[in-house]
Amino acid sequence: MLTDALKSQIREIHQQLKSNLTNYQPRPGQNKMVAEIANTLAGSYHSYDRTLLVEAGTGTGKSLAYLMAAIPFALKQKKTLVIATATVALQEQLVQKDLPFFLKHSGLKFEFCLVKGRQRYACVEKIRQQLQQPDLLPLFQSTAPAALLQQLLTNWQQRHWLGDRDSLIEPVADEHWYAIASDPAHCSKANSIHHHCPFHLARAEIEGSTVLVVNHALLLADLDAGSQILPEPADCIYVIDEAHHLPDSGRDFFSAYAPLSFPAQYLEKLKKTTQQLAGILPQHGAMTEVLKLDELATDFLKQLKPVQHQIELNQHNWFTKEPHYRFADAVLPETFASHADQLAELSGKALSCVEKLQQFLSEATTEHKVATKLVLPLQFELTAIEHRFEQQSELWRLYSVPQQKHVNQARWVAMDRDNQLSSAYASPLSVSFLLDDLLFSQAFATVLCSATLTTLNSFDYIKQELGLAQHPGLKTLKVDSPFDYQNKASLLLPKMQTDPSSDAFTDELIDKLPKYLDKKAGNLLLFASYWQMQKVVEALRAKGWSFLVQGEASRQSLLELHSLKVKAGEGSILCGTQSFSEGLDLPGALLTNLVITKLPFAVPSSPLEEALSEAITKRGGNPFLQMTVPATARKLVQACGRLLRQEQDHGRIVILDRRLVTKTYGKAMLKALPPFSQTIED
Repeated sequence: MLTDALKSQIREIHQQLKSNLTNYQPRPGQNKMVAEIANTLAGSYHSYDRTLLVEAGTGTGKSLAYLMAAIPFALKQKKTLVIATATVALQEQLVQKDLPFFLKHSGLKFEFCLVKGRQRYACVEKIRQQLQQPDLLPLFQSTAPAALLQQLLTNWQQRHWLGDRDSLIEPVADEHWYAIASDPAHCSKANSIHHHCPFHLARAEIEGSTVLVVNHALLLADLDAGSQILPEPADCIYVIDEAHHLPDSGRDFFSAYAPLSFPAQYLEKLKKTTQQLAGILPQHGAMTEVLKLDELATDFLKQLKPVQHQIELNQHNWFTKEPHYRFADAVLPETFASHADQLAELSGKALSCVEKLQQFLSEATTEHKVATKLVLPLQFELTAIEHRFEQQSELWRLYSVPQQKHVNQARWVAMDRDNQLSSAYASPLSVSFLLDDLLFSQAFATVLCSATLTTLNSFDYIKQELGLAQHPGLKTLKVDSPFDYQNKASLLLPKMQTDPSSDAFTDELIDKLPKYLDKKAGNLLLFASYWQMQKVVEALRAKGWSFLVQGEASRQSLLELHSLKVKAGEGSILCGTQSFSEGLDLPGALLTNLVITKLPFAVPSSPLEEALSEAITKRGGNPFLQMTVPATARKLVQACGRLLRQEQDHGRIVILDRRLVTKTYGKAMLKALPPFSQTIED
């Protein structure tokens, strides 16, 4: 149970934080969050199932609430607090603002660090080696330019750069970053020259830290790998922020993709690599693995031939309307099904073989049996081969899972634009069992929070998505925003002549939008499709309107220019699609006029969405009401949440989609929005 001493400590920390917060306003909702989180962690509600869902509206002080409740408890119980976010923006806010503020004013002593994936870090030794020997990577096609390498090394040595991709002074192209990025084969801690590489220095910070900030993908990857980076789940208190993204993050992580076409040059490179390995590795065991890899690769490609042939035969039937073809009910064609097990086995064995060869190469370098100049190019090639077989192993492992009465996957194939190269995909329809098995049932405690966890005012949808519906100790908490929505924001639904599904709707937008845009203010204009945004912007620009449009410059550049224009009194209209509906922070005068052209319905055109819809229908459900409407309602709440970011903010929301009042589901969506003052034109 929550002890009196811990309660007293949390109250004292709260008091210290309040006295150091500028323009602090009492927030009863924040107090409620702190109490519920602390009681959940202490097992006050359930002895072992310590799980809490928290929906906290904008301005409730969610981040500080979970820090206040969780950090004192983690320190006392010697647990690690792992905070997982979906966006880089929230990670930066936590690491650069919230945690430093909490550490400074809480009176507690603890360490915290941001944990990123290995590929986000450069290997400084790789940079040095490539500078010393420009021809070091003859088989690698995209060696970074010498001037870039020298600049990076200088910046690292002078501590102007932290050695990770996110702190680069100037961005680096993907192909150049790949040439210097850390990976297990080239940047092993076993080799002393890599001890001071950015990745290993960053990982060393984990050991002494009480608070670790990660993203959803890294958390899932580490849980799936058996906690190789983060502590064991039983030793962790997890706070999953932006938790409404977790089901999609899970589907992305546990899905698989692999090319089914192997160009001739790739096969030649594979053969050349095995020949070179045979020529330089002295160990008898290494030679065995080289021969085995060559044999396994040959057998794998032989087994893949019938699959490739079937795609060629069906090309004109499968890819006439779309560049992809989904297998209904995840039922694979006979050729795919009959070869899946063997392809999974062969690719898995080949992958194991490559991993052993990487180890042999690493040992050869460490023990100075072979010159680095010979080894490094082969390590790069083996890494590429390893990646290929990893893709194949994951794909065919999923394809070999039987799909009978209960379909649990989406499966499809796709062709490139030139109909030359084919690829195959598999994705789980639900990750609820995986999340429960890896995370919720193993963790010491889990708090999941977001501004949009409920759907149409109910937690039921997210409980099912996360696999928490049957958890005996699950608690839920909904904390409303302290903002005065009634007096600070108005919602206008103008009279419209056309339905948003009509082709004429775009023309009506072009005609009516000027009436609802304010040239002298900060505007955000949100569209449901990129195509419609481009058409409307093009037409209105021809009439003299000026816009800052998503895709025409980087997001950061657009936001900076928008800010400069508004602060100069010129006004600005920022245009974007779904990605601008969430995570965009435009406080004060930067946004006083939000215009939403259309409800953000996702068109079920992707193979995954089609499969999800098919599965619901097969169970006798209604995919539109059970999947599409809840997802759209959540997106609409997120979009409307862009307007008021601080208590002193004010403004207007205009929604040009009359389905909010003409459809039953629309009325439910309208009811789920914050209590803005509403004007609905007849």
